[in-house]
Amino acid sequence: MGSGCSSPSISLTSISAASPFQSQESPSNSLNFCSPTRFLEPHLLKSSKIFIPKSPLKCAEVHKMQTQVENSAKPIADPHDIDAKLVQKLANDALVWCSLRGLLVGDRNSERSGTVPGVDMVHAPVALIPMSFPESHWKQACEVAPIFNELVDRVSQDGEFLQQSLSRTRKVDPFTSRLLEIHSKMLEINKIEEIRLGLHRSDYMLDEQTKLLLQIELNTISSSFPGLSCLVSELHRSLLQQYREDIASDPNRIPANNAVNQFAEALAKAWNEYGDPRAVIMFVVQAEERNMYDQHWLSASLRERHQVTTIRKTLAEIDALGELQQDGTLVVDGQAVAVIYFRAGYAPSDYNSESEWKARLLMEQSHAVKCPSISYHLAGSKKIQQELAKPNVLERFLENKDDIAKLQKCFAGLWSLDESDIVKDAIDRPELYVMKPQREGGGNNIYGEDVRDALLKLQKEGTGSDAAYILMQRIFPKISHSILMQEGISHKEQTISELGIYGTYLRNKTEVLINQQAGYLMRTKVSSSNEGGVAAGFAVLDSIYLV
Repeated sequence: MGSGCSSPSISLTSISAASPFQSQESPSNSLNFCSPTRFLEPHLLKSSKIFIPKSPLKCAEVHKMQTQVENSAKPIADPHDIDAKLVQKLANDALVWCSLRGLLVGDRNSERSGTVPGVDMVHAPVALIPMSFPESHWKQACEVAPIFNELVDRVSQDGEFLQQSLSRTRKVDPFTSRLLEIHSKMLEINKIEEIRLGLHRSDYMLDEQTKLLLQIELNTISSSFPGLSCLVSELHRSLLQQYREDIASDPNRIPANNAVNQFAEALAKAWNEYGDPRAVIMFVVQAEERNMYDQHWLSASLRERHQVTTIRKTLAEIDALGELQQDGTLVVDGQAVAVIYFRAGYAPSDYNSESEWKARLLMEQSHAVKCPSISYHLAGSKKIQQELAKPNVLERFLENKDDIAKLQKCFAGLWSLDESDIVKDAIDRPELYVMKPQREGGGNNIYGEDVRDALLKLQKEGTGSDAAYILMQRIFPKISHSILMQEGISHKEQTISELGIYGTYLRNKTEVLINQQAGYLMRTKVSSSNEGGVAAGFAVLDSIYLV
């Protein structure tokens, strides 16, 4: 959650006609990218053929709710109107439910909670009442999920585009530079990923002024909470059913959420396509992980529904225990690995030494299916998101005009810091922008007056460090009422929310085996907070109530 609003008084209505937020469709002085026809010609990845379906992409079917209900459903009762005695009942029942059903995280106050399963667990931070959300925007977000999935796959195949787009960033960002170095090595040896697996999450906020659903970011690595998000939907449905007489609501307005099983299905299908029944799926994890139970839910689904074995290894352990056989098989601690699923490796803090980088290179060199591959990882970077928002760039990767229009409708304003007019406006009106580095996870973005200070500092230094950042239009979502519960204590707050839509994509050579919307994640935070990561401690897990 990176573009929230801390003040409802600031809106886009104050922006003049010359504002960048109103001129996104006008021609720009951006790089002249080649046409879709030119894109099909050989470039760096010479022997890799890019698969483009002849027919328009099929949009995902929006999951039907459990019963048919009227389209004009009323919003759920205002949580702040619920009396204290009922709030206490809700909180107590929610705590019991979380404990019995595994809606849990490690206690941040315990050193062992992130390393030893079953020790010092607490309920995950949650909202007690689901967040009202327009059904039309819900359907829109679900509809574009498979288009974004396909876009990631096609962008990942264009090595030249990735390298050129990130060329300035690599000079000032050591982390991106190391990722590009691995990517370059794969291009040099013409490494072909025949089986391509993506488990993505596209995050959105609903802008209150324009009523537009705008994309915050597209995550292509370690898209967290497929396990716990499903449980929150079940928790809310259970509470609304139990207290139906006290809280005016219809539990069936909470959409079905089967993210964990859909993720498991995609992983299991990739494992099956790999073709070695003795091989395992390896979760790449951090040495200390308080959110391990979200990951264990996924492992349990793979084991119980698909009879697939999973192992958990850190990057350092993979370097110490891994080896690459002559036929390209990756063996870790004596076990052949069919699929590598990254729940770590997305931040510089995951690479404390050369050992971790050696492990990343070893995995990329192998024939194992990577989720994500290095090219998928780079395709999800902030800079690539900004490049794709430029005029005429989507046409390089997608040929269907309707699909392109649907994606562009979701794009917020995104700019590089070499656009002087935008930088000047951001210095003059920093409250309308968010400054983003090439980082995943919460706590990295720059807001408010800090945007002005950071831009002026970069201008004064003149070292080219501005290439490590992008500017994004700040989105101002509606401020709502919620009841948040953290560490067993519930409290009423004014909040804003961010909707994440999961997507699963699997292709073997030219055959697309899976391309669908795969559940959702709703996160809610106090409106005065800029950042919003649940694992980082800024937000709580929530679900949606369609209105």
